[in-house]
Amino acid sequence: MHSLTAIQFHFPALEKKRLPTPLKLCFPTCQVENYVFLVHLYDCKQGDCGEESFQQRFLLEAAIRNCDEFLVKKGDVENILNWKVVQHKNVEVPFKPARVILQDFTGVPAVVDFAAMRDAVKKLGGDPEKINPICPADLVIDHSIQVDFNSLILFLLGSCIYGENIGEPYLIIFTCRSDSLKKNQDLEFERNKERFEFLKWGSQAFKNMRIIPPGSGIIHQVNLEYLARVVMDQDGYYYPDSVVGTDSHTTMIDGLGVLGWGVGGIEAEAVMLGQPISMVLPEVVGYKLLGNPQPLVTSTDIVLTVTKHLRQVGVVGKFVEFFGPGVAQLSIADRATIANMCPEYGATAAYFPVDDISIGYLIQTGRDKEKVMCTKKYLEAVGMLRDFKNSSQDPDFTQVVELDLHTVVPCCSGPKRPQDKVAVSDMKKDFETCLGAKQGFKGFQIAPDRHNTIVKFNFEGCDFELAHGSVVIAAITSCTNTSNPSVMLGAGLLAKKAVEAGLTVKPYIKTSLSPGSGVVTYYLRESGVMSYLSQLGFDVVGYGCMTCIGNSGPLPESVVAAITQGDLVAVGVLSGNRNFEGRVHPNTRANYLASPPLVIAYAIAGTIRIDFEKEPLGINASGKKIFLKDIWPTRNEIQVVEHQFVIPGMFKEVYQKIETVNESWNALDAPSDKLYTWNPKSTYIKSPPFFDGLTLALQTPKTIEDAYVLLSFGDSVTTDHISPAGNIARNSPAARYLMSRGLTPREFNSYGSRRGNDAVMARGTFANIRLVNKFIDKQGPQTVHFPSGEILDVFDAAERYKQAGHPLIVLAGKEYGAGSSRDWAAKGPFLLGVKAVLAESYERIHRSNLVGMGVIPLQYLPGEDAGSLGLTGRERYTIIIPEKLKPQMNIQIKLDTGKTFHAIMRFDTDVELTYFHNGGILNYMIRKMAS
Repeated sequence: MHSLTAIQFHFPALEKKRLPTPLKLCFPTCQVENYVFLVHLYDCKQGDCGEESFQQRFLLEAAIRNCDEFLVKKGDVENILNWKVVQHKNVEVPFKPARVILQDFTGVPAVVDFAAMRDAVKKLGGDPEKINPICPADLVIDHSIQVDFNSLILFLLGSCIYGENIGEPYLIIFTCRSDSLKKNQDLEFERNKERFEFLKWGSQAFKNMRIIPPGSGIIHQVNLEYLARVVMDQDGYYYPDSVVGTDSHTTMIDGLGVLGWGVGGIEAEAVMLGQPISMVLPEVVGYKLLGNPQPLVTSTDIVLTVTKHLRQVGVVGKFVEFFGPGVAQLSIADRATIANMCPEYGATAAYFPVDDISIGYLIQTGRDKEKVMCTKKYLEAVGMLRDFKNSSQDPDFTQVVELDLHTVVPCCSGPKRPQDKVAVSDMKKDFETCLGAKQGFKGFQIAPDRHNTIVKFNFEGCDFELAHGSVVIAAITSCTNTSNPSVMLGAGLLAKKAVEAGLTVKPYIKTSLSPGSGVVTYYLRESGVMSYLSQLGFDVVGYGCMTCIGNSGPLPESVVAAITQGDLVAVGVLSGNRNFEGRVHPNTRANYLASPPLVIAYAIAGTIRIDFEKEPLGINASGKKIFLKDIWPTRNEIQVVEHQFVIPGMFKEVYQKIETVNESWNALDAPSDKLYTWNPKSTYIKSPPFFDGLTLALQTPKTIEDAYVLLSFGDSVTTDHISPAGNIARNSPAARYLMSRGLTPREFNSYGSRRGNDAVMARGTFANIRLVNKFIDKQGPQTVHFPSGEILDVFDAAERYKQAGHPLIVLAGKEYGAGSSRDWAAKGPFLLGVKAVLAESYERIHRSNLVGMGVIPLQYLPGEDAGSLGLTGRERYTIIIPEKLKPQMNIQIKLDTGKTFHAIMRFDTDVELTYFHNGGILNYMIRKMAS
């Protein structure tokens, strides 16, 4: 921390003057005031300025507080102050967040890298214990648990025939497997003991790192309800809370007024080691909310509407800031739901400034009242407390767009992308159109004569039928919605009315409820709706990000056989935030995002091909038709229950014991050495080869000569395609490796759980069964090895190229690397020998990760692409790397055909070029620490 008055910086854009005495009294713990920042924002508060968005004020404050004329310079502060001019010039600014948050899928490889970096620093003669998080880091273990067991509904008597005979009376006895939660958690520890022991070692070996044990909840909900400070009080300073996380949905915390976004694991590690994030100063889009939501509309409906709207507006790489009187109509949980989906509309962050509702939420969730009052005073003093009904506080934005909340209607999103919103009233027609449409984001290309295919099958001794559109997975899952009491209680009230009306869920549908924290179970139980959810099969199966990330577990064998036999487009309906192909389950080709109440509704209907306005959900034993409108709770009904049962005491009781409540975690025996002792027999944790042969001297970047194209893609290739987190297919290179180590398929676990082993993850790179490679006629993780002409698994082809000494590149279209912020989507290609990617555009986090691994992100010139340049991908590419590089420079690419063209080298800042010259960001940090 530096005193600006001691450094005696002079900022021409500001006029220094004394602050009024009452303002100084708001900082009783401050030893040194951030003088310039306070003066500037006091002027803003008085109406003299009012230009910067609240997000830019975060950047300004952090720049001034960390200004040392080395990592953060005076010129950086000036650039932020002059944002109106700078924002269109691709000028970089540094940002030092207040803290870092990680989940275990991305956290394990981060801790592995830290352990390997300690080894590397020691080999170079440095002090390995210098490798520690300097910036506070929290790691929440939430991605390992799977839905292996769920509530089982058994039919005791009756014909169990649906369709035309649905109205016939029958007797059902529900037997819910109440031990599903324990069985899933026990299996989680059985599968992941090595990983958990390693993480526990990390929590003891590294300073400034806290581990939240498994079974506690989902990272973003735990962050919202417990970890977030809103204002930091550290070392005698008050300053705004900000965070970067190794999960793209870190943006959820923006709903509470904490500026945060997702970064790659590599970038997060650098922040943990005290490095600022270098970012191009973004444009800020003001999103004005007006009006009131209709009584039957949920926050999920609002967020899916916002997602589609902002995707159409085009906000990739920009900040979005919400304002307007409509914001005051939204709870913090509603705002967090909207902010959570930020990656799906492509923005860097989606921010709601702190207002009195935010302050009330801190008290509701059990935060210390005295600290909350200090938080409010600080924000008031520096002009960062918002009144959304006061338009005089509205900042200047680069662009303003509006949404009238009253125009929002109930909707879902799918069948393959979160931005493809469909009104519930149009769902049946839309799905049936998708059936026959050309293969793509909105098409399955099913022949017309097969649209009404029906496959009969037997489950638990009863006969059923499946067709295109049949629901086989219905999951209330993901931080997006489980953090929101309004939609969770709405689901509970709908379940209560459904059970009382005599409605049921077909027993073969895999239903599940994975709350984001123990608080959810607490208020569902106390409000009396938990038992009704259980009767419909929505019993608690675990506390973690389960179905939403592909940890949906197996479907019944008879269901899978029926889907395969009829080549059916079976459906998953989930309250998540991602529904990309192959993500939820290999056997659900169509997946729809929906609010928790709608998840239950579609589970009861058993099909997506239903018009809720005209067709009943079901017919009860008395022959009465029950429509969705008969059981749908209104916002007023939900709010009454929420006000009564979601209380501070619940949050205090759950979170005061969060780090010690898991006995299995407490019993783990972790080593205490400061250097990790790698077990060569482990198939979970392995020392990565990233630093093999690393020296203190820099290597001069060389031209990439005669590279083969490993894969050629179209648009929207996601990190799910590049580095899948789901099950390990039995016929995959990763499976063959694990079997060679003596493991059986039952012991494979998932790719996500094995992110600490580079041998598995390299083999899992581009292993998604829905991969569309232009070199191959069908979907699948294969490619052509051009020297031999053979079709091979991607890993096997890459190995052949590597053994022959051939460099590789990847060709892609628009939005390459969209999706979750997976560092292995960059590490994997690096290990395969990929030296560069040539794409039309990149998702922000993935481009940064490629830079962090020393892989060159190349971009076609505006108006050009593979088609316009006549590229087939069968050519060999020589990429000319000049001796002197500068950000975003054009470089020349030569083909073996004699053709030459230019592309943009997407190193966007001087800092990124520094990382490239070092062979990646981690190499840079090792050299720095060792020297």
